[in-house]
Amino acid sequence: MELVLLAAVSVAVIQALRLRGALTVARDAGEQALLSGAQARALLANAPAAIYFRDREDRFVFANDTAARMVDPAGRELVGRTLDDLVPPEVARSLRAHERIVLHEGREIRHEQVAPHADGTDHTFLVTKFPVRDDDGAIVGLAGVTLDITDTKQAQEGRRAAEERFRGAFHGAPIGMAIVDLDGRYVEVNRALCQLLGRSEEDLLGRTVHSITHPDDVAASIRAIERTLAGEQRSYALEKRYLHLDGHQIWVALHGTVIRDAEGCPTAMLRQVQDITLRRETEQRLRHQADHDPLTGLLNRRRFEEEVAAAVVRGTGALMVLDLDHFKLVNDTRGHHAGDRLITAVAATLRNRLADGDVVARLGGDEFGVLLPTADREEAEVVASAIVRDIEATVSGAARGVTCSLGIALLDPLLSGEQALVRADLAMYEAKENGRDRWAHYAADDAPQPRMKTRLDWVQRLRDALDEERFVLDAQPILDLRTSEVRQHELLVRMRDDERGRILPGEFLEAAEQFDLVQELDRWVVGRAIDLIARHRAAGQELVLEVNLSGKSLTEDRLLALVERRLHETGVPASSLIFEITETAAIANMAAARRFAERLQALGCRFALDDFGAGFGSFYYLKHLPFDYLKIDGEFIRDCLDDETDRLVVAAVVDMATGMGKQTIAESVVDDRSARFLRRQGVDFAQGFGVGRPRPVEEILAV
Repeated sequence: MELVLLAAVSVAVIQALRLRGALTVARDAGEQALLSGAQARALLANAPAAIYFRDREDRFVFANDTAARMVDPAGRELVGRTLDDLVPPEVARSLRAHERIVLHEGREIRHEQVAPHADGTDHTFLVTKFPVRDDDGAIVGLAGVTLDITDTKQAQEGRRAAEERFRGAFHGAPIGMAIVDLDGRYVEVNRALCQLLGRSEEDLLGRTVHSITHPDDVAASIRAIERTLAGEQRSYALEKRYLHLDGHQIWVALHGTVIRDAEGCPTAMLRQVQDITLRRETEQRLRHQADHDPLTGLLNRRRFEEEVAAAVVRGTGALMVLDLDHFKLVNDTRGHHAGDRLITAVAATLRNRLADGDVVARLGGDEFGVLLPTADREEAEVVASAIVRDIEATVSGAARGVTCSLGIALLDPLLSGEQALVRADLAMYEAKENGRDRWAHYAADDAPQPRMKTRLDWVQRLRDALDEERFVLDAQPILDLRTSEVRQHELLVRMRDDERGRILPGEFLEAAEQFDLVQELDRWVVGRAIDLIARHRAAGQELVLEVNLSGKSLTEDRLLALVERRLHETGVPASSLIFEITETAAIANMAAARRFAERLQALGCRFALDDFGAGFGSFYYLKHLPFDYLKIDGEFIRDCLDDETDRLVVAAVVDMATGMGKQTIAESVVDDRSARFLRRQGVDFAQGFGVGRPRPVEEILAV
């Protein structure tokens, strides 16, 4: 546009000069055109356009320097020369034919023309030609103004190509694209956006973006747009919900950019819209899985502990922990599927009993937690009585003898959430020891009953022992019956006490399990086991250790991460580590326990099922967890030389293990006679006082 204006101005200047007499053309064709006035000559000479006059014989009678440089490579004077002197014959003929309109009809012409430039390449020119008349009005020649618009045309072509590419990308994009005016109305949309929203292009054009946005997301969308238009940010990105034509919600990731004019003023917005509904649903599902028990759909322990911690800060409410009495008997006699059905029924009962705003969770196994955020003591006791009664009614037909023991603790802002749970746990065990099928209340103001005080003392002693590293390890040798060599050892944890020496786990493990300290204890033992193996390897000695795990640790990510990290850091072969899981361990989430075991087995760790045969769950665990060893319970080993039933059980376990490709370890082997008998029966390993008593690791595993 600027070049067109310049051409028009040049023409106007020439016309004005001619009319004012500064430019005259003689009647005599032999006279040269005279250009009078220094200013006029300077104006034409320095003009960026080529300006020239040619007479009717086609001779240049005036041409400025720009014209000379445009036509002649050397920029030589054009005056006196003709078209034939300057351009190829065919070009000259074409120009003359075109100029007949000027010279014969007296009309001005303006057109674009591609012609050779003095630089040897074709250029695009904007050409304006008009007749030059003498004083009598006779046409004596023509004047021309020619602008080289090659760069302008190339820029225009570039913009046109860019626009075409943009349109192609816009309409062919696999994600939604839209141009929206400053009032928020759709100006242009692509096919992908129409398909995403289930709407036609006609339906969307002219519609505001907010009319199809979920009402809860409109305000955030408006704020983001206003900040961008105000220049506070170059663009905006947010996740919001659109409403499909059929009414369902679509989660999208939206990115908006301002479109501005040449002066930088906003004219519209370009929006890119990507469907993230599947991602959001997956995230929601994963969040739900992270916070909920997979069997019952209730909150899990971790999430429940967060709720309790928040409630303790508020300082009001009551906390309950309840446990099913004799539940293990259901698993042992009727199978784990029956136990799962019973757990699910109890969860439903709790949901139905509690009010909106109350929180219920499965803490693990057959243990549940209830949080009443606004209840006082009296209200909590009413709810507790109803829960005990409802659960008895729920399980009476499905599992005879199963009841519920429940503990209550009022929340206190001076306590932590963990301390509140301990109090509820203590009250629950008090209810069990008072006869089960009842509730008990933790009375902070009264002196705790002796049994409750003992448990509370053990909890504190366990915490102190963990903090002060007062746990120690013994090791018991395990004999390879085929080679008569000790091939591996089992680690046994003890608690060191200044007055009593080494305290055996029978005194503290139950409390550690009950109050969820056993997971930290297991991590401590596993860490020490890997360190022991690493030190022996550094001394050129191979060592294989068995480590006992609680059922609660089998679903703990922290233990899994610890094993993976420490094996990597130390270079210890994973096959040097054998994890023992007791047959009577309570595993709350078998699917998670299986994933845990399979992940460690993939590293190369091995697993042993301890106390095999001690309960009815042996075969269930054997089916669902990847064991390498079966440790035959000592009940069948101690009298195996004299008891026919014991011998038959041992033979049956060995046959089954052999058929499954697993090895056997006999526990509680008391003497050499028993070891020789077990070797003849095909048992692979022996462990017990007859092989070696547990001794401190510093003695038995000295490097």
